[in-house]
This record gives sequence, structure tokens and C-alpha cells, in this order.
Amino acid sequence: MPSMTRRQQFTGLIGWFIVSFAVSAVGAIASIEARSFYAGLEQPDWAPPGWLFGPVWTLLFALMAIAAWLVWRNGGFRTNRIALSLFLTQLAFNALWSWLFFAWRLGGPAFADILLLWVLILATLVAFWRAERLAGILLIPCLLSMRVPALLNDTLPRRHPGPLRT
Repeated sequence: MPSMTRRQQFTGLIGWFIVSFAVSAVGAIASIEARSFYAGLEQPDWAPPGWLFGPVWTLLFALMAIAAWLVWRNGGFRTNRIALSLFLTQLAFNALWSWLFFAWRLGGPAFADILLLWVLILATLVAFWRAERLAGILLIPCLLSMRVPALLNDTLPRRHPGPLRT
């Protein structure tokens, strides 16, 4: 792939931010009632406060956008089709989890989704690492951070079987 101009690189970066944060917005729409719903659930002692999720997820989506951009600018879709397709797939499952857990309150399917999401993030991280090492490194916080919602998704439906159907 021929070298990209600075303008093309900048446009690509903005594009990946738009894609990542559009998916984040889809998840946020499902989470409109999340604050009151989450606050109304008896939380385990180790659960982070609800207000922390917004800033953390904003940072994680920014890291994902930058990682995707780094891979994209290193050969585009032609060279990195698998890596970028994995990235887009994991974004879709990321948004789906918010709908399953917060909007539809389906604890069991949400847990299955988050386990699949963890696998997809890991596969994306490996593919990104091979294409552009820094891109893989930027996905490590995303992979590690999935532990908290996965553990909450496992714990809360057992504590609250009514509000979170399995």
C-alpha cells in the first residue's frame, strides 16, 4: 500500500473514532436506565461505583479506536482484513452486551455474550499485535477490564433473579 498523506492518516483516525464511539453510543442508548437499575441492585463488596463505568469505557473505546487506526494505516483492509474484521465484530458484541444486560435484562444471554466478547477481544489483540505491536498493547486494558463486567454479570443475576432473567 502506498504511503498515506498526513491528511489521509488524520481522516482515518477520525473515522475509527467515529466507528468506535458510534458503537459506544448504541450501547449507551441501551444503558439509559442503567444508573438507576444498577444502583437498585445489591452489589458485591468489590463492585466499582456506577459513576466509574462511563469514564473507563470512554477511555477504552478511545484506545480501541487508536489501535484500529494503527492497524488500518499499516496496510488497510487489504492487508489486515482478518484483524479489522475481528475488531468490528467485537465492537458489535460489545454493544449487544449493553442491550442484553441493561435494556432487556437477560443475565444469562448477556453472560454468554461477554464470554464470547472476551474471546473476540483476545483474538483481536493477537491479530493486532501481529500487524502492529502497539495496537495489540493498546487492547490489553480492554481485555483486562472485561473481568469486572463479566464477574458482575455472573454475580448479579444470582442475587437478583427477578430483575435479571437468565
